[in-house]
Amino acid sequence: MISRVLLALALSLTPPTAPGDVEKQPCPVAMPESTTCGFLVVPERRDSPDRKIRVGYAVHVSTAEDRKPDPVVYMSGGPASSSIQLTTFLSQMFPDRDVVAVEQRGSRYSKPRLGCPELAEAMLDRLRGSGDGTAAAAGECRRRLELQGVDLRGYTTREIAADVVALRQALGYPSWNLFGVSYSTRVMLDVAASDPVAVRSVVLDSFLPESVNWYDDAERNLGDTLARLGLKDRFDAAVARLNASPARVPTRDPLLSSAFTARLTGDDVATIMAEALHGADVIAVAPPLVGALASGRDEVLRPLADAVGDGLASHEFGLYEAVQCQDEVPFNTFTTKSRLFTVQTDKAVCDAWKLPKSAAVNATTQAPVLVVGGQFDPTTPARTSKPAAEALPNARFVEFAGTGHAVFLANPCGRRHIAAFVAAPTQSDSSPSSPTQSGPTQSGAARPAADCAPDKATVHPRLDPADLHITGAPYQISRSPWLAAPFALFALVSLVQLVAGALKGRAVTAFAGLAGTAFSGLVAQSVYGLVSQNETALGAGVPALVAAYTWVAAGSAALTLAALALRRRGPQCVATVVAAGFLVWWFAWFL
Repeated sequence: MISRVLLALALSLTPPTAPGDVEKQPCPVAMPESTTCGFLVVPERRDSPDRKIRVGYAVHVSTAEDRKPDPVVYMSGGPASSSIQLTTFLSQMFPDRDVVAVEQRGSRYSKPRLGCPELAEAMLDRLRGSGDGTAAAAGECRRRLELQGVDLRGYTTREIAADVVALRQALGYPSWNLFGVSYSTRVMLDVAASDPVAVRSVVLDSFLPESVNWYDDAERNLGDTLARLGLKDRFDAAVARLNASPARVPTRDPLLSSAFTARLTGDDVATIMAEALHGADVIAVAPPLVGALASGRDEVLRPLADAVGDGLASHEFGLYEAVQCQDEVPFNTFTTKSRLFTVQTDKAVCDAWKLPKSAAVNATTQAPVLVVGGQFDPTTPARTSKPAAEALPNARFVEFAGTGHAVFLANPCGRRHIAAFVAAPTQSDSSPSSPTQSGPTQSGAARPAADCAPDKATVHPRLDPADLHITGAPYQISRSPWLAAPFALFALVSLVQLVAGALKGRAVTAFAGLAGTAFSGLVAQSVYGLVSQNETALGAGVPALVAAYTWVAAGSAALTLAALALRRRGPQCVATVVAAGFLVWWFAWFL
């Protein structure tokens, strides 16, 4: 008896080191009430468990009266995308369930954080036209991480999946619902295979099957998406033009906080477009965007170039490349050199790092599975995700119109389908089959939301080239609002003219003010209507009607000049100078 007491006392004084221990920590971002955050302490390599790392997570406890016992556990894609910042969004999507957001080991809210700014800067240098320093940057990054004690061999899909299982055990949930998007669909399928008793359902958004050689498919995926949009020929023409004469595009380096001019070839633009078409907002504006590029209007490239820098700054490239170099790159052939610089970069990093090839998992599950995909997804298209879904024993595939990558982030109808499935993953689908839905109609079928049809519920209205007047000015104004000062001054002076002319009985002045005020209101209304539908469209231009309204502004300026001829006073002189200056700004810069 005494020996048992002494043993228990000794164990209670021993620091916790077992895999699956949790450490509560303040949340790194704003969270809804009833949310706690922490780290899961796990081995960096489970085959050599001495070194421990910390995996970030957040748990939001539902306060709903009908709270369900099995939570939703979510992980973002990438690899290396963060998850915790989506906790609020997910808690609104699943209000009657706890939500667990788990980071990938090595990501932003885990420790260590496997950032690799050297690689991000090397890719920006490429856009500067400074050559390809990827191999040198890869070597520098790896040496720095190894000095921190990081063993890159511990950062694989299999280890990440084991972290998810360990977190469930540590938090004490007997079962839960798995939710993965893009890369993490592989993780969650591995979790379902290795922890089957605890898995109630699985949601795979933008499914990336293990059997798919993503790098070998990358260019075809982009071409197929452009073809489905009816834009492939025009885009190929734009790529050929830019390869012959690269565009010079002002942008910023978010890592160095400095401006530079990017030199974008057609192949660079193809790489950027492959990422941009993830978003349903870009898909909707793709026709006028590609049309502008095909006609030589390179100003529309600026928002795309800025997005590249923002994306590079938000990724932990040490983790990304560690996973890719072990779990993806070795399974591709690379028989021809890709024109996409992201593919070239990953191949160069993996050649430099020489990490071991992972063993294939070939995971499957008997749990009910919902696979959702976007009609125009250039990364995980239905061509590969739908057959992989059909190969799972108890899965259903649903494709959503007008949508790209990560359906749940962009498409409200998609979110409703996912929530309905999690609520009743084994419920039969009583609605008629549609061309976008396939799979079993009994166990594992998703119950669609009653008033949203996946093949009709587009996210943004699609714009035709005739719908937009191409100009880069609105995007520049969005980044530097002071650039709109001439428009604001013209609107203010017009309003003063209208009021003063009406009060003093000066008809010409009043009509000049009325025309200027009407012009300002019509432009504001048109731009607001476009922004309400799709803010991204302002990156390509303004509604075509805005250009037509120019004649109203010209009429206001002519009447202002006439008022000056009738009465030469200081206010009329000021109004005339403002109107003339505005028209110069409008024609020479804005339009």
